[in-house]
Amino acid sequence: MNEAPKSRLYEVLLDEATLPRLATDQDHERAVAIFDLVEENSFALPGRDDGPYSLTVAQLEAKLSFEIRTEAGATVAEFVVSMTPFRPLLKDYFLVCETYYSAIRTATPREIEAIDRERTGLHNEGAALLAARLADKVQIDKGTARRMFALISALHWK
Repeated sequence: MNEAPKSRLYEVLLDEATLPRLATDQDHERAVAIFDLVEENSFALPGRDDGPYSLTVAQLEAKLSFEIRTEAGATVAEFVVSMTPFRPLLKDYFLVCETYYSAIRTATPREIEAIDRERTGLHNEGAALLAARLADKVQIDKGTARRMFALISALHWK
């Protein structure tokens, strides 16, 4: 029998008291981001070997709160990340996303590719910022940082 890898998330939950359900499109984006993150991730806590972990995300004013638990339910880490450094990046990212979705209907393939490259660049920048902000708290790989940034984007999409 293969044992599940310990350095991973097996579940991601949103605190519905602070991140309530939204319009259908927004809820769908959140669900897709969570599914993608749970499906493929590398997530470890420095000095611990008791994963896989459950991650609960809550919003506290302009901050996101992360609570990490073991499969047995024991809380093993809690930390808060300010969203303030992400605001300009998220604003630009959402603007480029809107441009991309509009362009799909009318632009040439070359124009769409250029917008998509810009969108991907901003997504990578957001993932790098997130990885840097979490570096002393959790160990994540580049792909996990990208998927976590996708979730943060989905949480803040207006």
